[in-house]
Amino acid sequence: MSGPAPRSLALFRESHAADPAFDTAVSRVLLGRVASGVRSESLRLHVPGSVVAFSPLDATRPGFERARQAAFDAGFGAIRRLAGGHAAVFHEETLAFAWCIPDPEPRARIHQRFEAMANIACRALQSLGVDARVGEVAGEYCPGEHSVNARGRRKLVGVGQRLVRGGAHVGGVIVVGGSDRIRKVLTPVYDALELPWDPETTGSIADEIDAPSLEDVASALCAEFAREAELESRHFEVSELQEAYGLAEAHRA
Repeated sequence: MSGPAPRSLALFRESHAADPAFDTAVSRVLLGRVASGVRSESLRLHVPGSVVAFSPLDATRPGFERARQAAFDAGFGAIRRLAGGHAAVFHEETLAFAWCIPDPEPRARIHQRFEAMANIACRALQSLGVDARVGEVAGEYCPGEHSVNARGRRKLVGVGQRLVRGGAHVGGVIVVGGSDRIRKVLTPVYDALELPWDPETTGSIADEIDAPSLEDVASALCAEFAREAELESRHFEVSELQEAYGLAEAHRA
């Protein structure tokens, strides 16, 4: 007798790296579609452009304008992120993820979603040969108990969450390479924001093992999601991209 059929998980791989604010708005639109029932549970994996993603908390700090200028001076754009506590960095050697989940009571399952995403990312990195562990490293940027680190010493994955009526967005970044670029841009940014941070806690997968490709990491992550869901490739509708264009300005820092 066969067991229950696995749930379906729509997989989106499009990237809009040339316009990070629009790229963020695309994930926001996906969340809205999932929360309203137009789309089913969805996972978006994409390679972003070079950008520092600031939180609403960052924007209230006295040094925010200097932090934003520091990002520009280092060759990074600046956006307002969908979720998370403080500034994080995305660039062309990172993999961004956005897991959008329908939930009539999203606040009731915040911890479960954080835990699920952290464990999925941790197992994916372990499958590549990384000594990956879930937990905050003292002194890490944008700290969180559901970060994924290497050897308990260097942060590799950051996870944030946004709630809306009818659903939740669990998003973040996996640093595949280029940890030096993160340290270079975040040093003046965190100085301007007057936030504590130890640059030595920032790492990448390539710092730990022979450099994998971005697609290697994406495949490992998909394999972990596929343990409990059937992934089905999807593409954004024109109407969804048009809506994202209308929301993009709200995410420009």
